[in-house]
Amino acid sequence: MTRRAIQLCLIVVLLIGLPMLGVILAGKPIEPYLEFPPVTQHVEHAPFSWSTSIGLFLFIAVMVSPFLVMMMAAPPRGGMDLMRGRSLAWWGWLGLGILVLAWTLAWTRFTWFELLQPFTFTPLWIGYILVVNALTYRRTGHCMMLDRVGYFVSLFPLSAVLWWFFEYLNRFVQNWHYIGVSEFTPVEYFLHATLPFSTVLPAVLGTIECLESFPRLDSALRDRIPVEVPHGMALAWAVLGLSCAGLLGIGIWPDYLFPLVWVSPLLIITALQGVCGEETVFSGVARGDWRGVWLPSLAGLTCGFFWELWNSRSLAHWVYTVPYVHGWQIFEMPLLGYAGYLPFGLECWVVAGLLPGARAKTG
Repeated sequence: MTRRAIQLCLIVVLLIGLPMLGVILAGKPIEPYLEFPPVTQHVEHAPFSWSTSIGLFLFIAVMVSPFLVMMMAAPPRGGMDLMRGRSLAWWGWLGLGILVLAWTLAWTRFTWFELLQPFTFTPLWIGYILVVNALTYRRTGHCMMLDRVGYFVSLFPLSAVLWWFFEYLNRFVQNWHYIGVSEFTPVEYFLHATLPFSTVLPAVLGTIECLESFPRLDSALRDRIPVEVPHGMALAWAVLGLSCAGLLGIGIWPDYLFPLVWVSPLLIITALQGVCGEETVFSGVARGDWRGVWLPSLAGLTCGFFWELWNSRSLAHWVYTVPYVHGWQIFEMPLLGYAGYLPFGLECWVVAGLLPGARAKTG
């Protein structure tokens, strides 16, 4: 327990301290990074660049291609029908009703609903969480919400902390901002934001569990060719150093290092686990099991699509300012920006794995 506590404290110090240390070392004033609510846009972003966009697209294609090859090579095993097996639980129908009602209210502007119009995002995701757990239960007879109640409930406060951390990192790159927050006091902003932030982890973890129930995905991602990395300890130290340096620099060179907002925290946590000789989210790859990498990534992308969809026409919403690649928008998000949801899904899986009662791996 002492070792785990020390490890968690080190993770917190590195993730929070490094970006601020970077701007201090660069001689920048820290006041803009401490503003709350964060309404000032003090980072000027580079315009769209075809060469950067094409280069980033090719890099993403190379990284994703192993998953696509494994999916194409996997023999069909059925199980793709979400409606097979037992009937949908009553709370699944309740979640579906909440989702449909909240979606309708989010995208309309009834005068009688005017006071509550900005607060539709949380019920949307409560509905989603209920539905995805109900689908998993229908397919397998088990789901996180029923089988591990304490763990499921603990995901909500941890989720709020996790997304507040990403809000903190966004101070240094300012890739997104919220419309209408200038009218909130700091206390109002904190309360209004924390509730929807708390739904992130339950949604992503529930989606991972649902994806696990598909035999096609299971057969595609398990029992593949093992990929062993030599000099694992040395690699862990190297990754730790590079990811720390990247997080240190995001406030100094935000236009160049903004993707590290989504990558560096994941690498810092997993590198520290590797240095300590622990299993990481990537350990299964050495055994030919890619589920621990691709199922969380796919869950992050799935939830990301719905986040952007429901955000697009809601009254209270966010908009993006992403350097070099701000083009070909799907809803508010630039197309290439959706790639950030892949490591974010892994981050959600890794952070949730730090809680008592978490499973060591998928499957």
